[in-house]
Amino acid sequence: MTPRILLSAPLLATVTATLLAATPAAAHLPPGEYGSFLAGVTHPLFGLDHVLAMIAVGLWAAQIGGRAIWQVPSAFVSAMLIGFGLALAGLPLPFVEPMILASIILLGVVVALALRPATGWAMAAVAVLALFHGHAHGGELGSAAAMQFGAGFALATAGLHAVGLVIALLFARALQNGSGLLVRVLGGMTSLAGAVIALG
Repeated sequence: MTPRILLSAPLLATVTATLLAATPAAAHLPPGEYGSFLAGVTHPLFGLDHVLAMIAVGLWAAQIGGRAIWQVPSAFVSAMLIGFGLALAGLPLPFVEPMILASIILLGVVVALALRPATGWAMAAVAVLALFHGHAHGGELGSAAAMQFGAGFALATAGLHAVGLVIALLFARALQNGSGLLVRVLGGMTSLAGAVIALG
């Protein structure tokens, strides 16, 4: 058990530093700065709202376990790309920014409560939230190259889901024992951070 905790310390320190360096507005760049694969990759990584929500998806998928480990993040990425396409097509979604902030709070709560619904329900829930994240990306894109940018942010999103999965799976024994206290605390902190961003 001790080696597991020691192994996780550098990872948790890295994640904490990344979260502290990110800001809610940093992911929202002027349209002229878009247009490349690299811009798409970096776009979700420097906005605290995106980072928190996407890591929480990975944490929740790990809590549910089984096929959810890959199906829940895949549902998020797929629905996010649909939302991205809707924005590029000029089809509006209501309350995009409020829903992004709500997604942080909601995902944090389900992790904090360690809710384990059927995988299909979890996939549907994250897919609804992901539509708004994708729409925000597409709405900010302007005249940039959509395919390159979209591929970049989809890859970065999958990476953030993977970070959440790795954090949770490092404590897999605790999850199997039904406690998973640290992961649940991370969920609570995510929800609290979402509330602070929303009120800020």
